[in-house]
Amino acid sequence: MGVYQHLEEYAGLPVATFDCETGVAAEEDEDDDLVGAEEADEELPPAGEAAWYVGTMFDEEPFTDTFARFLETVDTAEITALIVGYWGASYDEAVCDPVALLCENAKAFPKLKALFLGDITGEEAEISWIEHGDVSPLFAAFPELERFEIRGAQGLVLSPIKSEHLRVLRFESGGLPAAVVQAVGASELPNLERLDLWLGEDNYGGDATVADLAPLLSGERLPALRHLGLEDSQIQDEIAAAVAGAPIVARLETLSLAMGILTDQGAEALLSGQPLTHLRKLDLHHHFLSDAMVERLKAAFPGVEVDLSEQEKPDGEWRYIAVAE
Repeated sequence: MGVYQHLEEYAGLPVATFDCETGVAAEEDEDDDLVGAEEADEELPPAGEAAWYVGTMFDEEPFTDTFARFLETVDTAEITALIVGYWGASYDEAVCDPVALLCENAKAFPKLKALFLGDITGEEAEISWIEHGDVSPLFAAFPELERFEIRGAQGLVLSPIKSEHLRVLRFESGGLPAAVVQAVGASELPNLERLDLWLGEDNYGGDATVADLAPLLSGERLPALRHLGLEDSQIQDEIAAAVAGAPIVARLETLSLAMGILTDQGAEALLSGQPLTHLRKLDLHHHFLSDAMVERLKAAFPGVEVDLSEQEKPDGEWRYIAVAE
């Protein structure tokens, strides 16, 4: 999924949009007839057959009002997947706390299994501008969540999670705070199957070190994990070296070290470390590998789908991660 377009599918369902324009203003059709809010609402799909995007736009209807209309219009008791889009920022007059709003209305979503917080595109706000607070209360308010994804990390706070239901956990950021990485590592997630951390760079708050990743790489708290993504990092070589000897790797089916500053040094560590031929896929896209190293990697992992696309060239000594600002 990209950060410059909204999701069109989520949790196996097509996305239905409910935004600041849904069911509000009458529109003029080609015959100059008015199409009212009632007719617009009739076009909405059955609640349980879509993943619902709810969001507003800059300087438009406050998110709290959009969300209130959403609750009134859609049978949220049938919703299994929810996507929260633009809710405002600290410089907006009508900024709100989406986490508090969701928690206050948790009873309206008894079947919710999947939540994406922050489906905000680069045109709406750069990923580093997306402001969060403490998202920990969401896991108490929605204990049946099987999937949680979040974009942005400015101000993000997380306490260790305890959940037997969570299977997918994903953090997209240009700089993931070490405290958040540590909280994930201290979480009790016995059935988690997929974990993705976009670690980012220190200019945008990404101060996690390899030591912070150690509890994850040991695998002790993640017995069901089958996919691990430690991505978009300025210390991708160090991560590759740590992964090369990490106990968790033996049980993985897919591994992603993509989007970061991976050089021949990190790739050499992967080649000289534990076998990776059991993997179904090794994702290394967006890298700074030499042509010779690319060929070595292709030859080293027969039967493994190795993504070596987006071979970047350094600008002098300067290299860059895929997603930062």
